[in-house]
Amino acid sequence: MGNLRTATLVLGCSVLLARASFGDAPSASQQEMRSLDEQVQEIKSDVLGIAADLTRLEEKLLYPSNTQISVFVSIASGETFRLDAMRIDVDGKLATHFIYGFKELDALQHGGVQRIFTGNVPTGAHEIAVSVNGKTQLDKVFSHSETFAFSKGIEPKLLGVTLTGPESIQLGDW
Repeated sequence: MGNLRTATLVLGCSVLLARASFGDAPSASQQEMRSLDEQVQEIKSDVLGIAADLTRLEEKLLYPSNTQISVFVSIASGETFRLDAMRIDVDGKLATHFIYGFKELDALQHGGVQRIFTGNVPTGAHEIAVSVNGKTQLDKVFSHSETFAFSKGIEPKLLGVTLTGPESIQLGDW
C-alpha cells in the first residue's frame, strides 16, 4: 500500500510538473516571440536608416553641389485646371517629361510640390523651357510653353515652376 501511495504521489507530482511546464511554455514562447519581433523592428529601422543614407550619398555623387540643379512644380492656390503632362528642356535638351495621374494632380491642387527634375549643369547662363498640356474647367484643351533664362552659380540651383493658370507659368528661385 505504501508503494501504491508513493507511486500515486510521484505520478501526481509528475502531472503537476508537466502541467506547470506546459502552462509556462506559451508564456516563455510568447516572450521569445516578442523579443524576436522587437529585434526585427530594430533591424527594419536600421535598414531604412541605411537606405536613406545611401540615397543621400548617391545624390551627392550623381549631382555634385557645384553642378546640381533641381526643378520643383506647384500649382497656384485656387487653380482648378487639369494638368495632364509637363515637359522640361534645359538648354534645348529634354530634361524630363511627366504625365500626371489623379493623385499627383490632386496633391498639386491642394498645395503639394513635386520635385520633377534633378540634374547637372555647369556654372553660367542657361535656358529652361517649360511646356504644359491639360484641360480647363470647361473641358477646353490647352497647351502652353514658356522659356526662361537662369544663371547657375557654384551652389546647387533650386528652381520653382508655378502654374498660375492654364496658360500662365512663372519661374523663380527656391
